[in-house]
Amino acid sequence: MKLNKIIFAGLCFSFAVSAFTQEQRVQRRSDSASSKSETSVEDEYLNDVDGIVIMSLVESDEYDNKLVAMNFLEEAVKNGNASEDVMEALNHLAGEGIASQTRLNGRVMNNFPDIRRRACLALGKVKTEQAKNYLVKVTVADNEPMVVAAAVSSLGEIGLDNDAVVDAISFANRRNQILNPTSSLAYEVLEAYSKLAANTENKKIIINSISQIAADYHYVTPVRNKALKLLKTISDSGKSSDGK
Repeated sequence: MKLNKIIFAGLCFSFAVSAFTQEQRVQRRSDSASSKSETSVEDEYLNDVDGIVIMSLVESDEYDNKLVAMNFLEEAVKNGNASEDVMEALNHLAGEGIASQTRLNGRVMNNFPDIRRRACLALGKVKTEQAKNYLVKVTVADNEPMVVAAAVSSLGEIGLDNDAVVDAISFANRRNQILNPTSSLAYEVLEAYSKLAANTENKKIIINSISQIAADYHYVTPVRNKALKLLKTISDSGKSSDGK
């Protein structure tokens, strides 16, 4: 009888310890979930605040403010942040002085091609349809070679909707050739074509555009030679495909 009482007491004690331990685990989970919820709300609030601050810098007329915004945006993209706010800000900066202009006595006050260039390069790291569309607009609308070169380079990196992209690059290349032949831009055009050609249906546009560079002595010899080599590569690739 005494043995039974001892066993019963031991079982009661074990059950009490188990129940207490389980209660502690539940409490810890509840506290953890509550903490995560609070952290999530706080992070969301801070992100919203950051977005507002960055956009205010982006939309400022001050060049220095745009530089600061660009630094933050490049860091955001580097960390994998391609949120709606980041994309909107990059799109704004990529068109700064072209799509959106601030004028004083008829003079454009916000023509900052270096900012546009950096925004285009950042968009190239996002590699989305939205980024591609923004870059196509810059390629067609901007007339600053360093900006167009960055946009073209980024389009080559993204590699989406190649035929539409090739049309835009070909247009920019022809405009550059007529108005201001720039070897650095021609080089980036060739680099982009080398990445896009394989998956471009209408290669005739690419071949014509490359041929224009190869035959234009306004461009430095290394660029023209690069164009000739690329023509041969595309031609050989076409023959190889036909032979299969």
